[in-house]
Amino acid sequence: MAVVPFPRTRKGDAPAPSPPPRAPHTNENEVEAPMRLFVVAEPVLLPEDRARLVNLRAQHHRAEADLIGPHFTLVFGVEPAWRDALAATVERVASSVRPFWFVLQRLRVDAPPRSGRAWLYAEPHEGAEELSALHEMLAESLPKAEGAPAFEPHLTLGMFTNGIDAERVAQIAERQTVPMHGRVESLRLIETDKRTLSEIASHQFS
Repeated sequence: MAVVPFPRTRKGDAPAPSPPPRAPHTNENEVEAPMRLFVVAEPVLLPEDRARLVNLRAQHHRAEADLIGPHFTLVFGVEPAWRDALAATVERVASSVRPFWFVLQRLRVDAPPRSGRAWLYAEPHEGAEELSALHEMLAESLPKAEGAPAFEPHLTLGMFTNGIDAERVAQIAERQTVPMHGRVESLRLIETDKRTLSEIASHQFS
């Protein structure tokens, strides 16, 4: 797959201003959950690549796809009391890193025993270390969660009731989706209860 470079700012150019907060999104079909904070990185993709991921999520992860596009989640489910501290951390981290490329190399199915659920993920090869470093920098200011699983950067493409269906979709989608190149250029702090989603802040990398 040919890599088409995205426009880059030249050395010495003033940084692009942060975009204004987006209007809240709603999903009336999802069961409401406690409001929680998340930090996500929404990748810059070629239009046709983004369309492939959006279509997959619309078919197989509709509840979340109605609220937000393809993204890497870097901070998960933080209580609202940490909003100000996390907002300051997001701004600081974004100002200290530069945009980077990633390559989605494979799709993976995760079907934990007795969960009754299976997830379809796209995992990065190149760029995984940078995403993990972002996660660690963002987590430094937050309380450590006991028993939290190790961070593994991924894009969630689908949620299923069983692993068989997830594997079937993965086999078809993998031929059409990967490898896929993109860039991470910003961080976004959001607040959601699974029915609504509001943006608190968005910051471009330096």
